[in-house]
Amino acid sequence: MDYITIIGWAAAAITVISLFPQLVKVWKTKSTKDISLGMFSLFCSGVFLWFIYGILMKDLPIIIANFLGFIQALIILIFKVKYK
Repeated sequence: MDYITIIGWAAAAITVISLFPQLVKVWKTKSTKDISLGMFSLFCSGVFLWFIYGILMKDLPIIIANFLGFIQALIILIFKVKYK
């Protein structure tokens, strides 16, 4: 594995891990009052497009990071709408 691939996997891991604490907090507290609906809607759209881009480019770190990031962000967005 070359250094570029290692950087890609490191970025993927950090990206996926970054949303997890917010997801856990929302899940436990059932509170989303401080989360912006607009921001998470745009974020979900952007991450989904990065996922599609990764598929088209056949870039596994981009595919995995953005798929998992999209799922986490989508769950938070669903909670935002549900607990409004």
